[in-house]
Amino acid sequence: MTSRPRMRDPSKMLPGIGALALFVVLAAVFLGASFGAPQGFPNGANITASIGYAMFNIFNVGGQSIVPSEGFLIAFEIIDLVLVAALAAAVMLARREGVGITESIRTDGGRDEGGDE
Repeated sequence: MTSRPRMRDPSKMLPGIGALALFVVLAAVFLGASFGAPQGFPNGANITASIGYAMFNIFNVGGQSIVPSEGFLIAFEIIDLVLVAALAAAVMLARREGVGITESIRTDGGRDEGGDE
């Protein structure tokens, strides 16, 4: 038969109660917030082209329907920086400690250079 878990130290309940209170406050704020009517883009608007034109400061080329895209451009650049940082961190974490380039690439199956096995 299993027994109920018991909290031995009541002082460990304080972070849980704080997290629960924060959840209740955030839930009240999100449920009580009013949002405006959803807005869409006009038919035939090419958002990808708009971002590209804004990135290179080019005006409308080809008569396409362009939407204001400065907000998209900022979000695009922020995502770009985050992904580059994540890639650099992944490469840094994937490197082996204490292994040089010549030690990591061996064609002899990883045997020591001077000893017989």
